[in-house]
Amino acid sequence: MASRDDLGQIVQSIGPKIRRLRQLKGLSLQQLGERSDISAAAIHKIERNGMVPTITTLMKLAVALNRPLSYFVDEDAGADGPVVFIGAGERRPVFTSKAGLELNSITGPYGRFFMAGASARIESLASSGGKPMEHPGEELVHLLEGGLEFEIDGETFTLAPGDSLHFRTDRPHRWRNPGRETARAVWMALRPM
Repeated sequence: MASRDDLGQIVQSIGPKIRRLRQLKGLSLQQLGERSDISAAAIHKIERNGMVPTITTLMKLAVALNRPLSYFVDEDAGADGPVVFIGAGERRPVFTSKAGLELNSITGPYGRFFMAGASARIESLASSGGKPMEHPGEELVHLLEGGLEFEIDGETFTLAPGDSLHFRTDRPHRWRNPGRETARAVWMALRPM
C-alpha cells in the first residue's frame, strides 16, 4: 500500500506524464482538448500541476491518449529507463473483464513501450464472449498447454501446444478454450501510439 508521501508523488507525476505523452504524439494543447472534450486551458493547468484532474477528466485524457488509466497513477511508472527486468516472482496481475482469463504481465509499463505481454491462464470453456472484438493493433498468442480456438474475420484457427497465432486486431476476432483442461499461453499485444 502506498504511503501518503507516495500518493503525493503519484499525483504530482500525472501532469508531467500527460505533457510528455501529448508531446510524444505531436499533439498541441488544442488538439488534445478536441480529442478529450477538455479545454486546452484545463489541460495546461493539469500538465503544470496547477490543477489535479478529477477521475472523469483523467479517464477522458487516458482515452484520448490511448493509454490505460493505470499508466497515469502507477507507482512504478516514474522510472523512465529503456530497460525493464521482471523476475519470475515479480509478475503483476493485469486487469481483464473476461471471466476465466488470468493475465500476469511479462513486459514493462505500457506507457513506455509499444508492446504488452502476459502469461495467460485460460480456464476450461472460458471465452471472450459472443460478440467479436475489433481494435487497433496486433496480437501474438503462443500456446504452451491445453487448447485454444480463435475466430478471426470469419475463419477459425485451432491451436495446440507449440502453435502460435499472429493477427491484426482491427479484424473481428474472438477466442475460447473449448477443452476440459486449463490452457496456458504467452499473449502479446502491440497497440499503436
